[in-house]
Amino acid sequence: MIRHTALFTGYELKKSFSNPVWLIFGIMQPVLYLLMFAPLLRTMTPGGTTVDALRMFTPAAMMMIAIFGSLFSGFGLIAELRNGSLERYAVSPAWRPALVLGRVAKDMVVLVLQAVLVLIVATVMGVRIGVVELLLVLLLMAATGLFASGLSQGLALTIRDENGMSQTINLFMLPAMLLAGLLVPITFAPDWMKFLAPINPLYHAVEAGRALFDGRLTDSSIPVAFTVFIVLAVLTTMWSMRSLRRIAG
Repeated sequence: MIRHTALFTGYELKKSFSNPVWLIFGIMQPVLYLLMFAPLLRTMTPGGTTVDALRMFTPAAMMMIAIFGSLFSGFGLIAELRNGSLERYAVSPAWRPALVLGRVAKDMVVLVLQAVLVLIVATVMGVRIGVVELLLVLLLMAATGLFASGLSQGLALTIRDENGMSQTINLFMLPAMLLAGLLVPITFAPDWMKFLAPINPLYHAVEAGRALFDGRLTDSSIPVAFTVFIVLAVLTTMWSMRSLRRIAG
């Protein structure tokens, strides 16, 4: 079980790191968000400094990486479905859940690399966070990424078409970003958006991340966010594995 998952994880990582486009844009994109977008938020923060803006935007950027970076990982499955390789893997002696878990583990490795870069840049620019808070942010980011990766694999195995999948993701991407307060805090939104925001799971992750960066370990948003995304991660991973079993017959 562990061996098969590790083999598929290594295979997926090799594919990712052999793609120079991924190395340039997949890793550097979150860093550019910090350098170019966070300064625009200075007037929206109480202190009005770049550090205050970064303290507000860095956790949002990390959750954005976790959700949207992993949400597009399922497109590779569609290509493998089309050329028949996924069906061959599914009927091989390999442990079937490893096909999904290997891809999910690859997404977690990518998230760690991106999170490290974002934190290094934020630290250089003056942001400070405690060790306990940092570990909790990384765990929350991992839970968010697990949910998005499992959802992506499940969508890919259900829709089986790049156009249909991209349209589905794009339909929900903008509302999810705005209702989560990713780019602009939800406190600046109209009342109807504030009312709808708690329905969006990503909102809870962003609020918990900001509480942790502020050092508010007792904030109620933290256990709520962990509960929401642990449950969602389990559900989406189970869905993707069941979808794979249907393909394998």
